[in-house]
Amino acid sequence: MPRSVPQPRLPARSPSHLTRVVARRFGGPVAHFLHIEAAGALVLLAATAVALVWANSPWSAAYQRLWHLPLPFSIGGAVSTRTLQFWVNDGLMSVFFLVVGLEVRREVHEGALASRRLAMLPVVTALGGMIAPALTFLAIDHGPLLWRGWAVPTATDIAFAVGVLALLGPRVPRPLRALLLALAIIDDIGTVVIIAFGYSNSLSLASLAVVAAASASVIALARLRLLGWPIYVAAGVVIWIGLLRSGVHPTLAGVILGFLVPVSDSRSAPLQAVSLSVRLSNALHPWVAYGIMPIFALANAGIDFRGLALDGAAQSTLAAGIAASLVLGKPLGITLATLACLKLGLCALPRGVTMKGVLLVGCLGGIGFTLSIFVAGLAFADEALLRAAKLGILLGSAAAALTAIAVSRLLLPRS
Repeated sequence: MPRSVPQPRLPARSPSHLTRVVARRFGGPVAHFLHIEAAGALVLLAATAVALVWANSPWSAAYQRLWHLPLPFSIGGAVSTRTLQFWVNDGLMSVFFLVVGLEVRREVHEGALASRRLAMLPVVTALGGMIAPALTFLAIDHGPLLWRGWAVPTATDIAFAVGVLALLGPRVPRPLRALLLALAIIDDIGTVVIIAFGYSNSLSLASLAVVAAASASVIALARLRLLGWPIYVAAGVVIWIGLLRSGVHPTLAGVILGFLVPVSDSRSAPLQAVSLSVRLSNALHPWVAYGIMPIFALANAGIDFRGLALDGAAQSTLAAGIAASLVLGKPLGITLATLACLKLGLCALPRGVTMKGVLLVGCLGGIGFTLSIFVAGLAFADEALLRAAKLGILLGSAAAALTAIAVSRLLLPRS
């Protein structure tokens, strides 16, 4: 009998194969996120430089007029006159917080926050990195007028921190980069909570009920698989207006909507199951990194140093307190919190990460900038105090970045 010739096996369309397809299509979301943030940091830095030069040039009055230009808006017969700066800070920044919400939602589902053990290290370090700067600030700045700024140095600017990290090159191990990203994401969650409860006006329960109803409608429609992007846009607008009228800062609408976007759906094909949140984040993230964040910096970083007088004790103390909290409080809190977590056996350092690397992450966490400026705008209505706070943020963030570069050169081995 003739020997049978073995037939070549065709690759089976197994779940493992689909998993690999998904990994190739959406693989490396963290690396993709870090790449965009690193490149966006250059654009953000350029926008900051333009704002500073413009605000201190002979055309500084035009800078102020531009961002305080009223832009009337009417809906349902109600007319609202808001400035261009309002639409940047409260409108465009909602998209930024939407991307933050999407990233946090994905991390909770399948990333650094997917389990208690995975989340413990970045959660503990983030909490230490928020508590220590706040305590440092309160130890330096006294009085109810200045105490409103306690949350200013608690924030971490992901874009600038990752941008500086990119400058350090291959000497920074990949797990350390992931730790910084996870810490910064949790830091964003803390900032959102602080804004919601610390810097909101008297609440309107009726408006909050509208927000709750819109959110519940999105959840119900998602379960029925009747959602499309127009419904998400409509729901986002309703939630934003509801929060604005309720007294809660409207940018939180982005976070709420980000958590409402389903990460997966077991009733869908695997490629579709993981693609919704990822595709939305990937589509919006470049617009945020290269457009919205630089516009925010252009609108808010323009400090006129010619008109800035720190002769008053309150202004000089405020600027010094914020700068010291960013440069010293952040690395101290992150490092001590990590040591305590390790000592108690609650967490372990990822492979390739040492306490020297944790110290570097702490220094990078001191780069507050964008979110710190955002919180400062909520904390201080007085223009002189706000300018002093922004000066402290700029000086502290710059010093934190330089300290991080020095720490990496001295403590991390060359690759």
